[in-house]
Amino acid sequence: MTPGAVMLDVAGLKLGPQEKERLRHPATGGVILFARNFESPRQLRALTAEIRAQRPGMLIAVDHEGGRVQRFQEGFTRIPPMRLLGQRWEADAGGAGALAEAIGYVIATELRAHGVDFSFAPVLDVDFGSSSVIGDRAFSDEPTVIASLAGAFVAGLSAGGAASVGKHFPGHGYVKADSHVDVPVDTRNLSDIEDTDLYPYRGLIAQGLSAVMPAHVIYPKVDSKPAGFSRVWLQDILRGLLKFDGMIFSDDLSMEGASGAGGPAGRAIAAVEAGCDMVLVCNAPDAAVEVLEALKDRAPAPRRMALMRSRATAEPDHRYAAAVQAVRGATA
Repeated sequence: MTPGAVMLDVAGLKLGPQEKERLRHPATGGVILFARNFESPRQLRALTAEIRAQRPGMLIAVDHEGGRVQRFQEGFTRIPPMRLLGQRWEADAGGAGALAEAIGYVIATELRAHGVDFSFAPVLDVDFGSSSVIGDRAFSDEPTVIASLAGAFVAGLSAGGAASVGKHFPGHGYVKADSHVDVPVDTRNLSDIEDTDLYPYRGLIAQGLSAVMPAHVIYPKVDSKPAGFSRVWLQDILRGLLKFDGMIFSDDLSMEGASGAGGPAGRAIAAVEAGCDMVLVCNAPDAAVEVLEALKDRAPAPRRMALMRSRATAEPDHRYAAAVQAVRGATA
């Protein structure tokens, strides 16, 4: 059965009967895991195997960026915030790039070993010094530095067998409001955004960025709708101007930044019609049921789904050991 267009979450360390039923729904295409779903590496492998048993071909993802956004801890290498790489760039650009690639490789290798396809990373937001929700999750306040470091990070992910997801398109770093609890508005014009926020996307798309996650941010001088519900941003600019042909994931439709699009079903339909291939519904099981029914006839293109699945690599074991050593050395 072809996986559908909805990515759900699950409540705990193993699946309950209702969760198994939801995962077998025709519209389900993936699962995003959180810290609450992790107790140990052994338990995580059992959970991902149980998820895949419900629906072969589903994607399993996690936010595992490093710093304050790393869901799995015990048995996983501790990943530093990406800002560390930007700081190192100032003294040693080559060393910072090598470390970024090592971090990407470690993340990919460790997630794949536990049945997880990919992390929603890298963060491509420019740090303008105003967004606390982004902060040190951003590589830098310089778009050119972000592009270089994220490029190395993506190369590491790819070498480790994992896809990459650039977020939060076109950029969340300029606004102060947090889209988890508010509806941020970025008043800049398109040319200003093109010169800064879109710069990293151009380079990464040319390099083969697998997926993009748009921001729940309104840019009124470009469109009245948040980027994740905007055909202007997703079709005209991302697909058209930037020539991106990978997967587009919505950000979590349960966030306050998505509230302007209506109820759960309305948000899901609006996101898909704007151009999202897959929508996320987190921490809202009742809403998830509604979204599944609304999108029961929708499915991402198989080619784009294939981009997101982890794959075995022929890299030697000593590359992973060296990468872990480099990452640990950077955080010691």
